[in-house]
Amino acid sequence: MTDRRGVVAKRAEDLAPRVPYVSGWALARRSAGTLADLLVLLGLDSDFPGLVADVNVFGDGVVQLGTVRPDAAELLAKLITAGLHAELDGPESERGVLAGRRETPAA
Repeated sequence: MTDRRGVVAKRAEDLAPRVPYVSGWALARRSAGTLADLLVLLGLDSDFPGLVADVNVFGDGVVQLGTVRPDAAELLAKLITAGLHAELDGPESERGVLAGRRETPAA
């Protein structure tokens, strides 16, 4: 069973021909590296020791956060929420940009 994005699909242990595992893993590695760099800047790198790039059976890159303490997960959620609030409270030209898509601001 998998979700609509394939995130919970099995990880790729036995490789199948013609599945682009390397490109999926490379994307996940870049994303995990970006997140790791930010966690270091915030002093949270030791809270996410299981952060790794991986790939699922479909060749989609996935980033695993690993097992984290509840307070680390709570802090990450607060940081994401603060970022979203800052984005929504930003200049009018930036309002409406959320998760990579442009939405029309309410009049």
